[in-house]
Amino acid sequence: MSTSSVSKGCFVFKPSAKKKKTPSLEDYFLHGCDAAEHRETRFKLCQELWDQIKADTEVLQDELNRKILDSLLDFTRKCSFTRQHSDWAAQMRASEIPTAALVLGVNVPDHDMTFQSLSDLLQQSVSPHVASVQAKECGALKHLMKRVLERLMGTAVTVDDDEEEEEAEHANTPLHKSVHCSLSTLCDWYNAKTKKSSSDTPGKKRSSPVREDPQQPPVVIIFKDLEAFNPRVLQDFILICSRYIQRLPLMFIFGIATSPSTIQRILPHSVSSLLCIELFQSLSCTQHLATVIDKLILTPHFPFKLNGKVMQVLVSIFLYHDFSVRNFIKGVQLALLEHFHSQPLSVLCCKKKEALLNVMQLSQSDLERIRQLPSFERYVEKQEPQEQLNLSTDDTHLKVVCQKLVKELRKYHKNYYPILRCLHTLTTSLPRYPLGKQIRELHITCLEKNVWEYEEYQSAMKLLKMLAKDELIALLQRCVEILQPVKSKKMKNAWVQLEELLAKLKQLDTVVAEAPPCVEESLTSPVKNLGKKTDLFQLQKTLLEMNETRRAKKLSPFEVLRNEALEFIDGLVKTHLATPESQTLNEVCYYSSSATVRRHLNATPRTSIQAALNSPYYYLQNNSLITEDGSVSNAAPDICVVYKLHLECGRLINLYDWLEAYSTVVSAAEGNNPDSDSFGKVDEVKHARFIRAVSELEFLGFIKSTKQKTDHVARLTWGGC
Repeated sequence: MSTSSVSKGCFVFKPSAKKKKTPSLEDYFLHGCDAAEHRETRFKLCQELWDQIKADTEVLQDELNRKILDSLLDFTRKCSFTRQHSDWAAQMRASEIPTAALVLGVNVPDHDMTFQSLSDLLQQSVSPHVASVQAKECGALKHLMKRVLERLMGTAVTVDDDEEEEEAEHANTPLHKSVHCSLSTLCDWYNAKTKKSSSDTPGKKRSSPVREDPQQPPVVIIFKDLEAFNPRVLQDFILICSRYIQRLPLMFIFGIATSPSTIQRILPHSVSSLLCIELFQSLSCTQHLATVIDKLILTPHFPFKLNGKVMQVLVSIFLYHDFSVRNFIKGVQLALLEHFHSQPLSVLCCKKKEALLNVMQLSQSDLERIRQLPSFERYVEKQEPQEQLNLSTDDTHLKVVCQKLVKELRKYHKNYYPILRCLHTLTTSLPRYPLGKQIRELHITCLEKNVWEYEEYQSAMKLLKMLAKDELIALLQRCVEILQPVKSKKMKNAWVQLEELLAKLKQLDTVVAEAPPCVEESLTSPVKNLGKKTDLFQLQKTLLEMNETRRAKKLSPFEVLRNEALEFIDGLVKTHLATPESQTLNEVCYYSSSATVRRHLNATPRTSIQAALNSPYYYLQNNSLITEDGSVSNAAPDICVVYKLHLECGRLINLYDWLEAYSTVVSAAEGNNPDSDSFGKVDEVKHARFIRAVSELEFLGFIKSTKQKTDHVARLTWGGC
């Protein structure tokens, strides 16, 4: 924007009324899709599926936090009731502040949702006066006091005397109201609030003082991250609050991520003795994750699935990085978005009826994609020659077959998860958990390979054949309870057969049948002959006879039924727990790009920065930055040029030589004549640009200053150009 004025002056340019529209997720999705067909349908299915997963996740998290939140609500109600009655001094000392120590675990990203739910519940059922503070906004005592008062009173709060004088000049302005930052101000505000609420109550005469009025809700202050607070600031704040506890019904909630001993570490005894602390323990993050996986992943209700490698990446990030269930759910969301964005056939990843309708609407290019799927090619190879020809040439016939395959894929998922739970129930009772302690471990194993091909599965079956009668009956009863509610013909038949086996086991007599005497004689007679003098051949013959007699030993009725039950379970596993890759059209529902998920969720910032400095074209998309030999163009940004030059140096870099080389490159980029005297000379502009680029490299951690030589910097990277 320019002006036509001749004289110097200050000009104001008002922004245009039209605001630039921020691109939405739908715009990114539609413009970046791999295939143009059904883009809107795919985005709609993705959005609906994610909304359903998000709603179920929120309900699940509310259920998991309900117990701890209800306990906290009961604690706040009890403390409020105790204070409002005459037995306040008998319950606790007059200077003690009721405090709830809430141990949430190290999954810090999940704490915000818990505290938000807690704050909402407190405001709805206990007290409207609730304030939440974090350590990053309370570096000093005055900042902590200011945040607490602002969030409780809903008005501006002044801290310094200069600010008070400045705001006193605007005191008559109705739009500018502020109060002094002190707890006495909060007490006056609280008394005015309680008097107003009591006077507004219809049919009630006020004849008692404020303290005896039952309409005195507590003032709750939530410290979200106790470990991060400055101990001195926290100590001073508690000491000040203890002086006002007779006038103000204060209550604290400490959010603790590590251990309750943090309170003793941060607060000395003289301060912690002013708190009446009660401990509350939340559900562990691993149990939370197990519940989320059980309700969202191990269910046939959601057609979208993750393959073994993607599941392993998400679980590994959870276990080795943040323990955050919230981030795990975000990872599922990322995989969901990437699947519908990159897979044109994801239009079939929806409910059964909708998927069957979408099959009939597939275009010619979509049908060709189906023919190119690895799972479909394996399916075609197993068919008769005429059927192979029809599937390759007849589009109408292909659609009919695809409908049948979609139904079979739904049946596979409906039968897979109940059998998975049954196998997990049986194997978790075994010592050392041969197939994993958590069901997610068994699920990942089944996704990667047929579970019956593992040695751990064979050892688990051998251990199950050693179970006692009562243990086996208990495990089979749990399997019956798992299969009973499943609406599937195969699962109903399995449930009936398992019930029959269970009934036979319960009807067995407790007395073990005696072994036949002939078997005993056959076992002992060869042993008697071992005492006689014999040769090696005779000894081998005798041992073989003993082995055959042991094999011919008659099994008891319980052992027969036990083997029959375990063989039945083994048959169910081999029938229904085949890997998803063996199912035709599994690519429609399963997302398999683990590298994409790892790159987005488990990023390596240093590698990304080095890639950007080496190849700025891929980030800036400027054609002048394209180079063939992998070198950086002289037209690249200053930091890229300086970075490339520093790779050619040793451990110590001479700043003057570095500046001279930079000036030469920049002069060539500006198009100066190499033969001129000014070519490569350092001026003020080049010097300033060089200093800024070097400072940026130092900030990024590529170089550092050194005391060995004053005009040198030390290089912190490895390798050369």
